Order: sequence, then C-alpha cells, then structure tokens
Amino acid sequence: MTHSNDNTPARKGKHLSYSERSQIAILKQEDYSNRPIAIVLNRVPQTINNEIKRGTITQLKRQKQKSKIYDYFIRIYDAGTGQAVYDKHRLNCGRRPKWADTDAFIEWADDKMLTDKWSPDVVVGFALKHELFDPTIIPCTTTLYYWIDREIMRTKNLDLLEKLSRKPKVLSLKKRPNKRILGQSIDNRPKEIDNRKTFGHWEIDTVIGNKIKTDAVLLTLVERQTRLEVIMKINGKDQESVNQAIRTLQARSREDFPTFFKTITSDNGSEFAGLDEALKDTLDVYFSHPYASFERGTSENQHKFIRRFIPKGKPISQFTETQCLRIQQWMNDYPRKILDYRTPHDCFVNALRLERQTA
Repeated sequence: MTHSNDNTPARKGKHLSYSERSQIAILKQEDYSNRPIAIVLNRVPQTINNEIKRGTITQLKRQKQKSKIYDYFIRIYDAGTGQAVYDKHRLNCGRRPKWADTDAFIEWADDKMLTDKWSPDVVVGFALKHELFDPTIIPCTTTLYYWIDREIMRTKNLDLLEKLSRKPKVLSLKKRPNKRILGQSIDNRPKEIDNRKTFGHWEIDTVIGNKIKTDAVLLTLVERQTRLEVIMKINGKDQESVNQAIRTLQARSREDFPTFFKTITSDNGSEFAGLDEALKDTLDVYFSHPYASFERGTSENQHKFIRRFIPKGKPISQFTETQCLRIQQWMNDYPRKILDYRTPHDCFVNALRLERQTA
C-alpha cells in the first residue's frame, strides 16, 4: 500500500490523502460527526460521507466481566481500509478500452451488422447469451453504439437503418368506431390473446412497394407469441388475391392448419373484406379500429425488417418469390431481444411441440 505523506492544505478537487484519513479515524473516535470533520479538513461534507462509508469495517470486541466473556460487534472507520479501497479503485482509472485489447469481437460484430443486418443490441445480447467471447471484451449496447459513432468500427450509422428511421412520435390511443363492419371487432377478442401466453394467434397485413395498382403486394402474417413471419407475394391489394393466398396457405398446411392458426387479427382494408367469410368455419377473425396500428403492433414492427430489403417506393414486382422467401427466412432466423435472443423459428418449433403434446 502506498501512503502519501502530504502536509499541504487540502484543495478542492484533490483526493484525500492517507494522513487525512488518519485524522478522520481519530476524529470519529472522539465522536465528531461528519460535517464538523469536513470543516476541520476543509473538505466538502459529501466527500467525508463517502469516505467513511467506504472505509467502515465491523470489528469483534470481547469483554470479560465476572468470569464471563461477552462478544459484540462494533462498526468503526479504519484509515487503512479506506486507503486500500481507494487504491483498488485507482487501478481502474484510465484503463484501456475493450476494443484496444482484441479485434476478435469487433470483426465478428462488423460482419453480423454489415452482412447479416443485425442490430447492435442483438449482436451484444447474442454474444453474451451464447458465450462466444470472453465477457471482458464484450461491450454493452450503449458502448457499441458509441464505437460506431466514433468510427472505431467499419459499421457506420448509415448501415443501421433502424437508428436513422427512428423518430419520436406522440401516440394517440383514441379508438375510432368502425364505419366499415367486416367482422368481429378487436374489442371482442379474448384478453388472453393480448398477453401472448397462448400460441396460434396471428396478425395479417399487406406491404406495398409503390402506389401503382398493377404492382404486386406482399401479404404478411406474423404469429404473436413467437414472431414467426409468413410472407406471400400476391398479384395485388384486392380481396380476391388475399383470399387466394389464404386458400393456398390452407392447402399447404392441410390438417395442421387448425393447430397453427386459431385467430387472425386484421385491419379494415378492403382487401380483407372477404377474410371473415373465407375463414368463418375454421377460426375467428378480428378487425382493429381505424387509425389504430398500435393494436397490431407486432405486424407493424415486422414490416420494419422487410423495409430493410424492400424500401418504400420500390416495386415489389421486381422481387422474385425466391427473394421474398429469403427475406422471410432471414426474419425467422434473426435473434430477438424480446425472445431472450432466440430466433422466431426456434420459438415456433418449441411452441408447436408443446401444443401437440397438450392436444
């Protein structure tokens, strides 16, 4: 332990010396409170409070009285302990940043963000959960964003589409009455669906490229509990195209369709006008309120992932069925923080296995 023998007057912004800590110990033995000690040492009272808190130890006292021995504990401030804690804390001052120790994590993180389009939070969370690196070289999410801002990494802010598109919004949660009655209102949907504790409840929506009526459209379905995404390219944003896609989905699923799909929640778009009729003998369909996209928040959030590959205004007709399936596979293999950094595909398989076991 290094003791600093400093007899100069205490100055603001200077650390406590060992001699000052010894004075604190003596004054505490003489029953001085913290504020008078601060006045004696010309220090801020909070500095004395913090020092006493760090340097206080528990001591065992033994007293003999009438051939009996009594043990009791007392709490006292010890200058040596205070100095030892100070020296230990000083070891971390000016330490090297984690990125200076090794390039292993940075290279892996850059590859995931640039090639696989992972977000910084998913990169950090996945690396920690699966113990891919020594925890001492894995930064927190905020630090990783800081490295990107300071151009320590190859990844730039332009590569983080979600960060650039994020804008603060004031949400209006007012519910407007449905002027177009297409089926059951979302108000009638069972409450257990809202907490995502049960499997098989989906949200359906469409994604458009440009506003030309002849352009193709993506029909999307997302399972609320596991976030598994189904993307189907259809001819247009009309009722017949949607109904045809649903019939195709039923044919593909065959006897498993009732297990996969229990309810579907939709908006009031005209393309879904025949959805309730097409599925009335199979499952319940619910319709959200107008201008209430927050009631289908899972679907809206999923669309942000699709927009990474299909920007607004770009014709969807330019994308093949294979490309759409690749986007679907990427989304379902993308670890999610809300799923404890598991993938939607893994969660869907586990949920389906449990569903079949309890059936």
